[in-house]
Amino acid sequence: MGLWSTKSISLLQQEAASEGQHTLRRALGALNLTTLGIGAIIGAGIFVLTGTAAAQYAGPAVVLSFVLAGVGCLFAGLCYAEFAAMIPIAGSAYTYGYATLGELVAWIIGWDLILEYLFGAATVAVGWAGYFASFLSQLGLHLPLAYTQAPLSVVGTHNLVRSTLCSDPQTNQAVTLTADQVCDTTRYVLTHGVINIPAIILIGLMSTLLVIGIKESARFNNFIVFLKLAIVFLVIGFGFMFVKSANWHPFIPPNTTGEFGHYGWTGIVRAAGVVFFAYIGFDAVSTAAQEAKNPQRDMPIGILASLGICTVLYILMGLVMTGMAHYTELNVPQPVFIAIQKAGPSLRWLGFFVNIGAIAGLASVVLVMLMGQPRIFFSMSRDGLLPSVFGKVHPRFQTPYITTIVTGVVAAAVAGFFPIGLLGELVSIGTLLAFVIVCFGVMVLRYKRPNIPRPFRTPMVPVVPILGILICGYMMYGLPRDTWVRLVVWMAVGLIIYFLYGIKHSRIRGELDSMAAAAAD
Repeated sequence: MGLWSTKSISLLQQEAASEGQHTLRRALGALNLTTLGIGAIIGAGIFVLTGTAAAQYAGPAVVLSFVLAGVGCLFAGLCYAEFAAMIPIAGSAYTYGYATLGELVAWIIGWDLILEYLFGAATVAVGWAGYFASFLSQLGLHLPLAYTQAPLSVVGTHNLVRSTLCSDPQTNQAVTLTADQVCDTTRYVLTHGVINIPAIILIGLMSTLLVIGIKESARFNNFIVFLKLAIVFLVIGFGFMFVKSANWHPFIPPNTTGEFGHYGWTGIVRAAGVVFFAYIGFDAVSTAAQEAKNPQRDMPIGILASLGICTVLYILMGLVMTGMAHYTELNVPQPVFIAIQKAGPSLRWLGFFVNIGAIAGLASVVLVMLMGQPRIFFSMSRDGLLPSVFGKVHPRFQTPYITTIVTGVVAAAVAGFFPIGLLGELVSIGTLLAFVIVCFGVMVLRYKRPNIPRPFRTPMVPVVPILGILICGYMMYGLPRDTWVRLVVWMAVGLIIYFLYGIKHSRIRGELDSMAAAAAD
C-alpha cells in the first residue's frame, strides 16, 4: 500500500504554514508571481520557436497552434490554480500528485518535471547563446564557433529547430534540401562545435542569483520582464505597419507529402505540441507557492494572469512575423530578426532592440526554470524520496542552495554539449504529461474530498479537467515517436532509482511500517 499512499492535505497545509530558519522565505506578492510567469513564458516561444514552427509544420496557421496550446494550458492552469491555492507547497505538480494519486505517481511526476525545468533551462540557454553570439557579431566581436555550439546537431524532420540539412543514409553526409524536399530520417551529425560556453556562463550566473535570494531574483526578473514586454510591443506595433497579407496565403498550407504534421491540419497539431514549450512557465509559478506572502489569493492570480497575457501576445506576434516574412523563410535561429529585415531600412533600428529583448528575455526564462527545479527536489527530499542534503536551506539566504547548485551544474553540462533540437521535444512531452496528471488529480480529489476548503475552485469540474487531459494528450500524440521512446527510457531510469532508493527511505512508507509493527505488537 505504500506505493499508493497519499500525503495528508492537512499535513501539507501545516508544512506550508510553518516558518523558521529552515523554511523558505515568504517574499512574493501577486505582481511578482505574475511577472515570474511572464518571465518564464515570454522567451523561447517568441524569439526562437514561432518562426521555426511556422516553417516546419503549420505555416501562418501557427497562430491557431498557439490558440490550441493556449486553450490546453488554460484548462491545465485552472487545475493548477486550485491546487496551488489549496496546497501552497514548493513541490508543485509533484505535491499535488502525492496528495491525490499516491507516492509512486508523485515520484513519476517529480522525475518527469526534471524534463520540464532542468532540461528546459538548458534548452533556453542554448537559444540564448545563439542570440548572444549573433548580437556580439553585429558589434564586431566574433566568438569562436567551436565554443558557442554543441558538438552534435540533429538533422531531419523530427527535431525542434529543423535544419535545411538532411543526412544521406548512403553516404551519411549532410545534404541541403530544396523547398519541396522533406527529410525522412533523424540523425545526429558532428558539428564544428566543442562546447557552448555562453550557455554555461548564463546558467552559472542565474544559479548564483537564485542562491543569493528569491526576493533579489524576483527583482531582477521584474526588470527583465518589463524590458522585454516593451520590446515585444514595439515589434507588434511597428510590425503590423509592414505586414503583407499575401504572406498569409495559403493560411493553412496543404500537406503535399502525406506525412503527419507537415502542414495541413495535422501540422497545426504538431506545431501546437512544439510551441507548447513556449507556454511552460505558468506552472513554474506554483513551485514558488511556499514563498508567496498570500498564496491562497495570489497563486491563482499569478498563474492565470501570466497565461492570459502571454497567449494574446503570442497570437499577435505570430500574425506579425508570418505577415512580414513568408513562413518558409523563418526556419532560422533568429526568426524575429529575419522578419524585421523584410521591412527594409525603415525598421532596421528595431533589430538592435529585438536582440537585446531576446538576450534579456531568454535569460529570465532560464532564471525561472532554474528556480522551479530545486524546489521540486527540495520537496522530494523532505518526503525522503531523495537524500536529505537536497532539503537543506541556506541559513542566511533561506533558499534551497544545495539543490540550486546541483541543478545549475547539471543544466550547464546539458546546455554545453547537447543541441536544442534534442532537448526541446523532451521538455514539451514532459510538461504535457505533468499537466495531464494534475488535471486528473483535481477530479480525484473532488471525488475523495469534496468538502475540503478550496480558496480557488476550478470551474465546471469534471468538464475542464477532462478537456485539459484530452487536449494535452492529443498534443502528446502529435509529438514524434522518437520523443516517446526517450520519455519511456527516462521514466524507466526514474523507476529504477525509486525502487533502489526512494521506496526504502520514504517517510510515509516508514510511518506505515511503524504503524503496522505497532499493530502487530
